[in-house]
Amino acid sequence: MELYSIGNLKLMEVIDINTGSKIGYIRDLKIDCNDHKVISMIIPTERISWFGKNDYIEIDWDKIVKIGVDVILVNENNNLQNEK
Repeated sequence: MELYSIGNLKLMEVIDINTGSKIGYIRDLKIDCNDHKVISMIIPTERISWFGKNDYIEIDWDKIVKIGVDVILVNENNNLQNEK
């Protein structure tokens, strides 16, 4: 089992393996404190609205296929959840 710090994860680019497209970098993680596990990762979109409000993409942690040296590969099947 490999261990990664949150700081290292935030430096890795998240890529969708289905399209090869770059999704972005992790901004935050949702953690279930009762079960002590990560539920999802929050990634800001590149769109910034006029009112300074950013949109975010939430990707379930179980969608991760592989965490490499400098990238995180996810299998999203275009089911990205936008948060506002």
